[in-house]
Amino acid sequence: MVRVSFLIAIFTGFLVSAISGFVVIPWLRKLKYGQTINEIGPTWHQTKQGTPTMGGIMFIIGTLAGVVGGYCVLLNSDEVFMELMYQNQTISLLISVITAMAFGLIGFVDDYIKVVKKRNLGLTEKQKLALQFGVTIAFLVAQHLIGCLSTTVTVPFAGTIDLGIVYYPIVFAGIIFMVNAVNLTDGIDGLCSSVTFVVAMGFLVISASYGYYSNSMLACALAGGLAGFLVWNFYPAKVFMGDTGSMFLGGAVVAMAWAVRRPEVLVLIGIIYTIEALSVVIQVIYFKATHGKRLFKMSPIHHHFEMSGWSEVKIVWSFTAVAVIFAALAYAYMYVV
Repeated sequence: MVRVSFLIAIFTGFLVSAISGFVVIPWLRKLKYGQTINEIGPTWHQTKQGTPTMGGIMFIIGTLAGVVGGYCVLLNSDEVFMELMYQNQTISLLISVITAMAFGLIGFVDDYIKVVKKRNLGLTEKQKLALQFGVTIAFLVAQHLIGCLSTTVTVPFAGTIDLGIVYYPIVFAGIIFMVNAVNLTDGIDGLCSSVTFVVAMGFLVISASYGYYSNSMLACALAGGLAGFLVWNFYPAKVFMGDTGSMFLGGAVVAMAWAVRRPEVLVLIGIIYTIEALSVVIQVIYFKATHGKRLFKMSPIHHHFEMSGWSEVKIVWSFTAVAVIFAALAYAYMYVV
């Protein structure tokens, strides 16, 4: 029954996401919700000007449909139902979905400002951070209420360490960092969706191995939704996910890590997101320290490879391969530590 529910979640997510493209993409074109390309980016990206954005709506709908479809089947198993209730897994799933949706809503507002006012910047940094802070606080409070917020962390070769009050600012900053890191990864056709597909599959394996069935369901539905979205988003993209999609993915990735009670696993399974974000930080620091020189040809780092002559497809496949390796390492870490 469990395996059947997982399959239903994956295929429902895929079909709803892929089929919705026939409706959502023409609708976005009709509303003229096209992407405004940043003028300081690679010059050849100007050909993408006007490509429909906010397409993340497609895999958001697919993910929600997959979760509902798969979970309905899963709850028909009395044994699994009792286990889900006892471990608060159903509540944990609701928290994860609501968190992802809340971050996605911030992205939607950002996208709306971009496409309506034809501004590539959208929300100001202060506005975006204020909203993200609010969602993050609500998420951590919810985790505390269901008993999933602990100040102890597991460190390889050091065992369990209680960080005390220091834990809270660290995880708060970590959540904000990761959500925005996922957002930065969405820079070329199919990159963020491909990498996050691998991350979702990684969480599926980890969650299923440790009995976190509700999190497995979310991972299945998300992976299916992203696979359906890639039908339209892989190079050459017919639609972009926009901040609506990337912020939703950031919230989902963070929530799935907390649902397996090991948020530190994000360091491994989210390695691509971290590298993308750190490349921006390093570029800014280096630029200021050297009075105008650049370490990378352009950041985030996927643009550096693009400016170095790599095709978008090569970058996507290479980054996805790295994501696969680190997803496997994340599973090994969960097993050993």
